[in-house]
Amino acid sequence: MNEPKSSQTDNQLIEATLAGDRDAFGELVRRYQDRLFNSLIHLLGSEHEAQDVTQDSFVQAYRRLSSFRGDSHFYTWIFRIARNLAISRIRSRKSTASLYQENGSLRDIESSDSAPQRPLDVEETVTQVQRALARLEEDQRTILVLREFDGLEYEAIAEILEIPVGTVRSRLHRARHQLKEELIALGIQSPN
Repeated sequence: MNEPKSSQTDNQLIEATLAGDRDAFGELVRRYQDRLFNSLIHLLGSEHEAQDVTQDSFVQAYRRLSSFRGDSHFYTWIFRIARNLAISRIRSRKSTASLYQENGSLRDIESSDSAPQRPLDVEETVTQVQRALARLEEDQRTILVLREFDGLEYEAIAEILEIPVGTVRSRLHRARHQLKEELIALGIQSPN
């Protein structure tokens, strides 16, 4: 089996890893680390924390690989691991209001209404959307990230979150509505 690792399926790479081929797991990391990292940035709001959780997720996945049943995609499985680690990290924070203190406090943004109106540049808008996401409950933020940023189908989200598809739809609807409310509160979107 001298097939290049990049052309092997996830299941073939998992089997090779379990047989002792560490390079096979390295290929799984290469395939999914950027995608997982980007999802975690949206969940955690911090590149540094997203890097830590991404690394911890792959370490845990490597240690638990023999428990991977193959009834889901590898990314679904590792995202579940990463989500649990991210939730633990979020819960360990003193308060959600301090989530984005490095870029200014929420109070600073809300009090900027007295400043002259000026167009927001893309970076400011992204930062404020991140702040709005940070103000959502964990389950709302997670479901939005999976659908809107990862582009996952309802069925895949249901599998990751271990909830029915109908629940995914209703939670996503509520999360979108709540995000809109948060964006309005931050002055990014006008009420309609």
